Amino acid sequence: MSGRDGTPRTARSKADGRPDVRTEAPRGASRGPSEVRIVGGVWKRSKLPVADRPGLRPTPDRVRETLFNWLGQDLSGWRVLDAFAGSGALGFEAASRGAAQVTLLEKDPGLAAQLRANLKRLDKDGTAPMRIEAADALAWMRRAAPASLDLVLLDPPFAQDLFLPALRAAAPLLVPQGLLYLEAPEALEPPAELGLSLWREGRAGAVHYRLFQRNG
Repeated sequence: MSGRDGTPRTARSKADGRPDVRTEAPRGASRGPSEVRIVGGVWKRSKLPVADRPGLRPTPDRVRETLFNWLGQDLSGWRVLDAFAGSGALGFEAASRGAAQVTLLEKDPGLAAQLRANLKRLDKDGTAPMRIEAADALAWMRRAAPASLDLVLLDPPFAQDLFLPALRAAAPLLVPQGLLYLEAPEALEPPAELGLSLWREGRAGAVHYRLFQRNG
């Protein structure tokens, strides 16, 4: 995933390598939005409903816009995993921008059913390369094929402290120079043995979001 100069082909902004840190007002403790919008690609401006579930906190539009500016607008050929899908905002955003394969994992059967309904509504001709599974993300990742993904998106429920287990399960799934995105309430550092290097980072209120690259 490198360009000719050795920098990741996904790094199409901030060529000087300095982190792009953006801020957004804290979301507070009240119930989150009832819907979010896809911000780019063929499904741009399409709405995704957000169910009223404890801890369900969809990635804000501005954060997704920043993330996909980092990644580049065209994800053609990429294999992507949205491991804690929730509203599906991250995974649908990747599919909207041309990813070749997008898998969404959601443990809650009701939310998984909603994701399937959203896919049916958006994918009029049934050709979108998306798979939605009602599955435990950690168990799924631990049995998945190593070095099989270009991008893993991790936004675990903040209250369940799944961040390090999710990082440990996800890192081996990346191809060399593959990318891993993490949202957390603090700027977490992966254990050194996972071979992940920080590439970009930002903060929106109480949410820290970081993009790592697998060494190799």
